[in-house]
Amino acid sequence: MIYKRFFALVLLLAGAAAMAQNAPPAAPPASSSAAPATAPASPPAPPPRGVSLDRVAAVVNDGIVLQSSLDRQVQVVTERLQQAGQQMPPRDILRQQVLERLIVQEVQLQRAARLGIKVSDEQLNAALNDVAQRNNVRFSDLPAVLERQGIDYRAYREEMRREMTLAQLRQRDVYTRIYVSPRELEQCVAKAESTPEDTKEYEVAHILVSVPSSATPQQIEERTARAQAVHERAERGEDFADLAVAYSDGATALEGGKLGWRKANQLPSIVAELVPGMKPGDVTEVIRTPSGFNIFKLVEVRGAGQVALQEQVHVRHILMQTTAVEDEETVRQKLSRIRERVLKGEDFAAIASVSSADKGSATQGGDLGWASATSFVPEFTKNVEALQIDEISQPFKTPYGWHIAQLLGRRTYDASTDVTRNKCMGQLREARAEEETEIWARRLRDEAYVEYR
Repeated sequence: MIYKRFFALVLLLAGAAAMAQNAPPAAPPASSSAAPATAPASPPAPPPRGVSLDRVAAVVNDGIVLQSSLDRQVQVVTERLQQAGQQMPPRDILRQQVLERLIVQEVQLQRAARLGIKVSDEQLNAALNDVAQRNNVRFSDLPAVLERQGIDYRAYREEMRREMTLAQLRQRDVYTRIYVSPRELEQCVAKAESTPEDTKEYEVAHILVSVPSSATPQQIEERTARAQAVHERAERGEDFADLAVAYSDGATALEGGKLGWRKANQLPSIVAELVPGMKPGDVTEVIRTPSGFNIFKLVEVRGAGQVALQEQVHVRHILMQTTAVEDEETVRQKLSRIRERVLKGEDFAAIASVSSADKGSATQGGDLGWASATSFVPEFTKNVEALQIDEISQPFKTPYGWHIAQLLGRRTYDASTDVTRNKCMGQLREARAEEETEIWARRLRDEAYVEYR
């Protein structure tokens, strides 16, 4: 609606300008006695010059993709490909690839808006702070650092907000629906534990020639021929990344089709068994899936280690929170009195079971079990690490409220099985997520109304 109003205003202004240019000249003012009778008339003012407006590259449902956005992204991708030393595809093909990506992004952003998915300024600032820390830069200095690199900070913030929004949408629509059965998980763990020397990781690239869900036989035939032609060129040794940029419909097309480093169980399920038997440089046959025709290339193989030992603490706590009638000081004093009662011999677990606001641990007498100290929020970790065994802390505050905590023990734990189990779960989910995301994104695209301009 906002775009309709905008264009209506533009048309109104344009119409007013045209009327002003076509209107008859106004009557000259009465001659001034001080002016000579033969004074020449002033030359007419030149007509106003037109103002260049942003064009619409595509209409997507009730939204649009602007030409300026398309041009900007084409420039970004062009610079990235040139820096990587990759051969540039014809400009019209590159433009179409970028435009399709922007259309898919717009469709997904519209769905996120309908679902009420938003990234708050606090979440965004936390993510930007992580970026700054990873680059050894203070958060307050990040705008200046980006500016020196020719990057507009405001545009960078909004781009990151979009990426975080899309990540939350994918988490909701795709990842939460991926099911890993207990049997699959146990098989993965057993395999990993029986082959501890198997620490290989694979760098894989991917080309997808998509097939719409409502494709006609003629479209399927055309897509089949296209996939076979691309496969033959890849087999002959043409640069796989260049082929991906020019012909792939996959989400990583503009990155040369690269999926990054993956363990075998993290690979897309359709090639998880094939890749370990391939040599770097090998290309798979064309593989048909519901999303289309797939071609994979093994780029490189490397080994990877695994750290299993973990420092853990055993802690129990009592949590209290402020209310409309109990302020911070009141809650702090209540916890201080509880601490004194425990020191005089009352049972910590019994008090926690009836007093703690942490319902998850209250039923266990406040016991949080064995865990890595760093798994807690920083304020909790700091206070626990300062305790001796069996010592009870003074009341302290975290984002969850006020606590007192008792340290019950410390240990160095061989977390190999736990680490393996968690990694297996992540790998199995990632293996399914690759294809599920492609199918999900293609379905959203097929259901959208798109008009190219």
